[in-house]
Amino acid sequence: KEMKIYIPIILSILSIFSACDSEAGWQNLEVIETVKIDPVIDWTAVADSCTFVLVEQFMNKEKGTFWKSPKNVSGGSYNIYWQQAHAMDVIVYAYERIKNKNPELADTYENYFRLWLKNKANNYNHDKNDETGFLNSFTDDMCWICLTLIHMSEATGDDIYINMAKTVYDTHIITRARTDAKGTGLPWKSNDESRNACTNSPGCLIAAKLYKKYGTENYLNDAKMLYDYIVKNLLKGDGRVEEPPLTYTQGTFGEACRQLYHITQERQYMRKAEEVINYTMTSDRCLQNWILRDEGTSMDGSIFKAVFIPYAVNLALDEKASDYVKKRIILFLQDNATVLWNNLDRSLYPEMYCNYYWGKVFPSGDIASMGAQTSGASLMEGVARMLANLAE
Repeated sequence: KEMKIYIPIILSILSIFSACDSEAGWQNLEVIETVKIDPVIDWTAVADSCTFVLVEQFMNKEKGTFWKSPKNVSGGSYNIYWQQAHAMDVIVYAYERIKNKNPELADTYENYFRLWLKNKANNYNHDKNDETGFLNSFTDDMCWICLTLIHMSEATGDDIYINMAKTVYDTHIITRARTDAKGTGLPWKSNDESRNACTNSPGCLIAAKLYKKYGTENYLNDAKMLYDYIVKNLLKGDGRVEEPPLTYTQGTFGEACRQLYHITQERQYMRKAEEVINYTMTSDRCLQNWILRDEGTSMDGSIFKAVFIPYAVNLALDEKASDYVKKRIILFLQDNATVLWNNLDRSLYPEMYCNYYWGKVFPSGDIASMGAQTSGASLMEGVARMLANLAE
């Protein structure tokens, strides 16, 4: 595939975007065409707009949680739980990006964080014996929620979120770990024997992050234990974290490895991070026409890419990662974002929806998906963050 090299921004913002203004958005942006130079996208403006659509169309602002369809037109949002983590994660990344230049919008986002916590991320399980409110029979659901709680504390400096994640992990997650001849790992469900990648990858990452925050050895031991379980039982020799390879587990295990490298300084962890992220960008199992493939229209599959993108960006910005992998990620994500940009029907803004596959325009008349919008907005937030950091 021929890689693209992008020239500096020549997109003009005709008025300041505000996610609080229903009139703001793509109608206020104009691409200025210059002779013999292709227009280049202002990724900050694109991220603003895609995240605005996610909030305006899919968020229940009174609860800080998300519906599966615009304004919940399709209904059935009562059991959308683990997906809440990744939808809110987009807002947390947006908050980090704008908090210094737009404090009013940042305050609005922080209020959503507080509401999300208060309403237990739309957890449909209500156990009177659970003081956290986040207990769920699916171990992986709690893991994803904890990662977003941790991210909220990283972004805001308020420990209320990570303290809750610590309690959920200590009380409801690691207590489910099971040991046999294969090692010790986390089961998918409380009453299930399977120990899969979508549970142990985020579990490993939570433990690593809790160790970085609290410095308690049991968390580092847990992270290494879950890493070992994945490597010995799930990871394939070519970089597949599971079969079939799915972007969300590829990205999450890669980030867990990257965190373990920075904790231990053991190069094996960084090599694994590079291996699994690179596999996702190069294997035709993960790609369609050289961009990330459509992983399904369900609320699960449609949101997978939103998990991969931020962790790929983290690796691209890690000075300890290899130059080869970093350059490949930077070009790969820009290629994906450019394809999505070319397939956004901006004339429909603010009903400008991302498709399940970024190489096609979302079909007019179909009911849009929160999962697909989250994946697309995550891509744009990720590219905006990546390029802003590289420009510093």
